[in-house]
Amino acid sequence: MMVLVPCKVMAIPLWSNDTNFDNAIESPSATQSDGADSYDYNNTSTPATPATTINTSRTDVNSSDDNTVPAVSTTSTVNPESRKIKDIQILGTTTIDPSIVMQKINLQIGGAYSRDMLQSDLKAIYQLGFFTDKMKAMPIPNDDGTVTIKIMLQENAPISDFTVEGNTVVSTGDIMNVLMPMKGKPQNIGELNDAIAKIQDMYTSRGYVLSRVDSVNDDPDGTVNITIKEGKIDKIMIQGNEKTKDYVIERNILTEPGTVYNENVLKEDLVRLYATQAFKDVTRDIEPSADVPDAYDVTIKVQEQRTASISVGGGLDTVTGVFGSLGIADNNFRGVNQRLSLNGLAGTGVILNDASIQRRMNLQAELSFYQPYFLNRDSSLMSKIFFRDFGSWQIPLAIERRIGGEVTLAHRMKHNKNVTSTMSLGVEDIHVSEGNFGAISSLYSQYNIPITERAKQLQGGMFLSLSPSLIYDTRDSATVTRKGTMANFRFDEEFGLDGFDKTHGKLTGMVKHYFPIAKKSSFSLTAKAGGKIHGDMPEVMAYRLGGPYTVRGFKMSGVGTGDGFVMGSAEFATPIPFLDRTRINFLQNLRFTLWADAGKVFNGTVSDTIYDRPMYGVAIGAGFKLYIPGMGPLSIDYGIPLTNSGRNGTKNGYFTFGVGDIMY
Repeated sequence: MMVLVPCKVMAIPLWSNDTNFDNAIESPSATQSDGADSYDYNNTSTPATPATTINTSRTDVNSSDDNTVPAVSTTSTVNPESRKIKDIQILGTTTIDPSIVMQKINLQIGGAYSRDMLQSDLKAIYQLGFFTDKMKAMPIPNDDGTVTIKIMLQENAPISDFTVEGNTVVSTGDIMNVLMPMKGKPQNIGELNDAIAKIQDMYTSRGYVLSRVDSVNDDPDGTVNITIKEGKIDKIMIQGNEKTKDYVIERNILTEPGTVYNENVLKEDLVRLYATQAFKDVTRDIEPSADVPDAYDVTIKVQEQRTASISVGGGLDTVTGVFGSLGIADNNFRGVNQRLSLNGLAGTGVILNDASIQRRMNLQAELSFYQPYFLNRDSSLMSKIFFRDFGSWQIPLAIERRIGGEVTLAHRMKHNKNVTSTMSLGVEDIHVSEGNFGAISSLYSQYNIPITERAKQLQGGMFLSLSPSLIYDTRDSATVTRKGTMANFRFDEEFGLDGFDKTHGKLTGMVKHYFPIAKKSSFSLTAKAGGKIHGDMPEVMAYRLGGPYTVRGFKMSGVGTGDGFVMGSAEFATPIPFLDRTRINFLQNLRFTLWADAGKVFNGTVSDTIYDRPMYGVAIGAGFKLYIPGMGPLSIDYGIPLTNSGRNGTKNGYFTFGVGDIMY
């Protein structure tokens, strides 16, 4: 519940819209006996028209002024309503330009005089805000049958200066920029209220929604004093957690007691708490503090969800084939928001026709541990060990086995919250063995390649990797992204532990930008590139294009493999009509996509030669994408190549299945 306190302003008289200025119009038939002007349309003569002497404190008409107009005699009785207006004079203004007043007057020179319209004009002049209610209008008859209207005004006392108290999060200079245009002018309650509203908006636009202008008062010398109550936080309390430790929640809340409440910062805190995956709902309540005046208490309410889970699943994948999976995980391990998971997968291998991949059982297992606050709130630590045995999609007709582990330290930059630096240290043993020597030797012979080159293809080894990277992320959501930018630049140095000649380095980068379309759709552009920097890179570690995450519409590595690549993608994503309106999150996250991919590989491998891979490819297609918590996007796409698909490809199109989002 958000608590907003109304703004208080000083009590300055302000006429309502139905203010009656009838008494402010001097009657032409009234005779003044105090030496001032007297007008009587029933007399046989018209007295002299007086000049005006202006005083800053009041308006006074002095009949002894040297500019007195001589009296003109008349013998007829004239109805003032029938007279035309000869002139309209504004008297009593010192700092306000009379033309500003004239803009509010509907009576026109040459038009007919109307007492009702003059009363309406006086009301409009008063509503300018610069004048007191001691205003007078005098219709003075002329000898030519016309009437001159004199409007006598008294300006409010001018504003000599401003003072501002209580502001800490918005500078005095920013506030003064709003107020200073009124300095030296008569005090105007309308302009002052507009300025107060602008100051209030200044706070609100920056997230300080509990801040308010508490009081406005003026001193006799014309100084206007403004006091601001910014809405400080007295206490932050936590409710609803049973398993999760209090300090785990507190470390995700950057808002602190004693600071000015900021709605934008607290929203980020709530998003950060929700992203821990320990809670299914996170809300906040705000109430005035019972102990500290003009302060507030914030209560963070969490609703924990069951974080320990056992999952059993299965499916169909381009590479894995028909597979079954088993997972055991706890996203709030020991109640301190650590994540521990063990996942296993067994698949039949490739089921779609791909002559370059050896058909073999695909076995995978991974144990991972994630510490979200490692050393400090801006760092995290991810560690994992893994085992993978499958028909290689890098080396044709070979069997690939990988055993290793990796530790990644991620640190969020303080100077820019959208930038995260990471450093990964890993050890991996890559073993590549022959899968079908008869078929591969036939291909080598067909293209007159010495069979001794096969040994280079099967080269694996033990590698120590050191990989620094920078991640830039301004996406509005990691689940269904509609706007923002995601970029990743990474350098990998692979040290050959069983032969230094295998040491090599490579640099890879990716930039993806999202453009929102309508209310729920998006359009994204992606550019990726990578290349070897030094050393000899084994083919098993080469870049590849073709298949999910790269150029869809081609088979795995169907565009080619090499030591460098460039590619780009364009994709339109939109929800399925009616399904996005259900209460099922699963269906709300489902998107239909239309896309186009294009890429090129540099310095191709032997595999590109024996399978006649084109080394570049362009494809268009459609598909579905669904975000699965803990896994990332799950996608199925059907693409049609627009360029040569190679001897191992197909011109009629190809299905690709992807799990997760590979950045490069």
